[in-house]
Amino acid sequence: MKINFIEELAWRGLLQDVMPGLEALLEKELVTGYIGFDPTADSLHIGHLAQIFTLMHFQKAGHKPIALIGGATGMVGDPSGKSAERNLLAEEDLFKNVAGIKKQLEFFLDFKSDEFGAELVNNYDWMKEYSFLNFIRDIGKHLTVSYMMAKDSVKNRLENGMSFTEFSYQLLQGYDFYYLFKNKNCKLQMGGSDQWGNITSGTEIIRRKANSEAFGLTTQLIKKADGTKFGKTESGTIWLDKTKTSPYKFYQFWINTSDVDAKNFIKIFTFLSKNTIEELIMDHDKDPGKRVLQKALSKEITTTVHGQANYLSAIETSSILFNGNISDLFKLNEDTFLDVFDGVPQFNLNRKELEKEINVLDFLVEKTSIMPSKSEAKKLILGGGISINKVKTESHEYNISSAHLINNKYILIQKGKRNYYLCIVN
Repeated sequence: MKINFIEELAWRGLLQDVMPGLEALLEKELVTGYIGFDPTADSLHIGHLAQIFTLMHFQKAGHKPIALIGGATGMVGDPSGKSAERNLLAEEDLFKNVAGIKKQLEFFLDFKSDEFGAELVNNYDWMKEYSFLNFIRDIGKHLTVSYMMAKDSVKNRLENGMSFTEFSYQLLQGYDFYYLFKNKNCKLQMGGSDQWGNITSGTEIIRRKANSEAFGLTTQLIKKADGTKFGKTESGTIWLDKTKTSPYKFYQFWINTSDVDAKNFIKIFTFLSKNTIEELIMDHDKDPGKRVLQKALSKEITTTVHGQANYLSAIETSSILFNGNISDLFKLNEDTFLDVFDGVPQFNLNRKELEKEINVLDFLVEKTSIMPSKSEAKKLILGGGISINKVKTESHEYNISSAHLINNKYILIQKGKRNYYLCIVN
């Protein structure tokens, strides 16, 4: 059964704006469409996932996707949605970022050789030899200053000032669309809702310069229910590169999604069918404590981005906090160990202090200040409320030594069921 691309985006809550006539075109023929990614870093992050999934849905619907990496436009910086001008990257950094993003996009799209196969292009390839004089003669004359000034990306910045560099961005992006239209028969540009102005500039250049029709489609800006920005956490950006954000941390971001957000995100960031998602939502509402939605969401998105093996590893690692034992902790490599206990309160201890054994009361009160007094520490220990490296401490005469070190560096203390502390021995 053929997928209706626009209807698919609509029920998933992704669709924002569609130019008239696009739906009829998609029904009539195989359409080539593109989305641009500016190489501001050497990895994409979860804020890019909506656009990645849009391209994947486009291909699944039987059309040809192009992922454009902005090697040229990245040198300028897109003002859309920005309150201030970005710092311009050095050429060496830019090329490094392009290479990193290219590798990631190749993981998501099917670059098969037939007519449906995705393509990856870099606008630096067609802009590097284009002289400034020829560009403003060929392209600049087709858009008036008043037309360009009317765009939200420009109007929203006028009060604080905007350089000519950023002002010219919509001309460059508009030319990208025209170039792909002429050379790849690309009739559609897609992007986030903040890209509507740049997209319509491209359709206008195609209309005036090629006397032809092209189309635009935008997706909704992804928001969290509590009003905070999607993709940002207290610890920073959630990257798609596992060396920047481990699969475990990536999984944890999704498993900790709120109930309201999970109902939206499972539509946007998975390929589960409408019926399956509706059933999951019904099951979740019957017993929210089971976190059925969060488990399904984190499984699908972690597997899509990092693969089945990394998903299973993230599951196993996350279970250590609640179900693991000392042998599980010693199996973890240092990076994974630190990921598991990221954000846990930490205390430092000099290795020399472990040359002689330290009584557990001294350790909890004087060496780490986990407990406010020895009397309270003793009471909690006798009540079974203190564990060292996942092993309950049954006596207040228990001693801590270098034999307790995990990876020859860490001691994990648990107070009660959910309060963890990490002692780092230097």
